[in-house]
Amino acid sequence: MSDVTSVDGPAPQPPPQAGGVDAPPQELPVPPGGAWPAGVAGDGSGPGGQAPHYPVPEPDRLTRFVVRLYERSPRWAVPLAALGCVAAGIGYALLSDPTRSAPDAAPTCLLKLTTGLDCPGCGGTRALWYVLHADLPAAARHHFLFVFALPFLAYLFVAWAGRQAFGWRLPELRISSRAIGVFLAAWLAFSVLRNLPWAPFTSLYV
Repeated sequence: MSDVTSVDGPAPQPPPQAGGVDAPPQELPVPPGGAWPAGVAGDGSGPGGQAPHYPVPEPDRLTRFVVRLYERSPRWAVPLAALGCVAAGIGYALLSDPTRSAPDAAPTCLLKLTTGLDCPGCGGTRALWYVLHADLPAAARHHFLFVFALPFLAYLFVAWAGRQAFGWRLPELRISSRAIGVFLAAWLAFSVLRNLPWAPFTSLYV
């Protein structure tokens, strides 16, 4: 007579593999106090299912006001405001006439006033004044890089303002990061060379 092994229960099932379809969702342990803070999910809904999800902070009143004002403003309002800033700068250059300042007048640049050195922007207002009076050689004499960059800045502004206000689609001016880096390096070199006390660099002193 052979022995028969009785089955007292269902056959044991292998444990589910990690990450499989049968794997139960991983839950984070409940923190002391029995509940997560308000707005924080403790069910593994964070990145990777391992960390709680923290809500995005609400914007402050000033930010909400600016965003609401921007959304309700006509599309030409922002370009018009930017144009007003440009016009204010041009008006200041024309009214102040920086080319007629007294030789012994104190400089308005803080760096030049304290150290006697020309800052990277020294001469820019005078260069703008000469550009507005169609005297490009004199403008380049006071700030060559400003005169060089002015056409590009003007085109970028016109293309942006025209697209925002009127829907213009002017050809896009693509300036690579390498070109920007070269320009900034040239500006740095220009700022150093214009302060050297030897010829011909003394001709760059303003």
